[in-house]
Amino acid sequence: MKGYTMTKIAVCGAAGRMGQRIIVAAKEAGCTISGALERPGHELIGQDAGLIAGCGKLDVAISDDLNAVVAGCDVLIDFTTPKVSLKNLEVCALKRKSIVIGSTGFTPEERAFAAELGKDIPFVLAPNMSVGVNVCLKVLKDVARTLGDDFDVEIVELHHNKKKDSPSGTAVRMGEVVAEALGRDYNKVANYHREGICGERTKEEIGMQTVRGGDIVGEHTVYFIGQGERIEISHRAMTRDMFSRGSVRAAKWVVSQKPGLYDMQDVLGLK
Repeated sequence: MKGYTMTKIAVCGAAGRMGQRIIVAAKEAGCTISGALERPGHELIGQDAGLIAGCGKLDVAISDDLNAVVAGCDVLIDFTTPKVSLKNLEVCALKRKSIVIGSTGFTPEERAFAAELGKDIPFVLAPNMSVGVNVCLKVLKDVARTLGDDFDVEIVELHHNKKKDSPSGTAVRMGEVVAEALGRDYNKVANYHREGICGERTKEEIGMQTVRGGDIVGEHTVYFIGQGERIEISHRAMTRDMFSRGSVRAAKWVVSQKPGLYDMQDVLGLK
């Protein structure tokens, strides 16, 4: 078994906002930062990853060599895009290295493809690495089962104006959890758009509303709306540090697991 406190972590997107915070979190957690990856042609290739992240010199140069970075790590942490993450997962699988993927926007088909690509390694794929969000997911399942079909469900998510996918992966996962608890197919009942004379709300639908603006890190609220009463379950992210800390926690956990696809519910022992 690999040493728990000395896990060798490589970071994809190391020069970006999220990548820098992951490097800081990994260092604070006592891990070894073995590699820092960026896209070919990035202006910071060759620079010390620790100095770029603001946590002191690490003697780890930012590289664009995916194969070399993966070869030198126990686990790669990836917050990029589904296309890039699938490529990184493929290389990790070939080299029998774990990967933690926090990218959002995966289609059901891409998730299935990821599970097939990574069947021989332990890896984590989760749209939100926050401990608090994952506790909310567990609570949502219990609340939905208890309330049943007597309450309408609406989900509202807010993010910064640079976010590319909509709705957020976290909002989708919340919708999936609620739909499953209610015995519904999320892909059939999710309602992303209402405009004009659209008719009465159906009993089965789950409304998915999106807000984009400013520098909002991330906010999610699930409304259970009944006759004369309403339950709201909300999570608000104040900084990105909770995502980076969660990803490092997942990285330290996954290296000692059996091959297979895991999520943060597995990492946190919530299943």
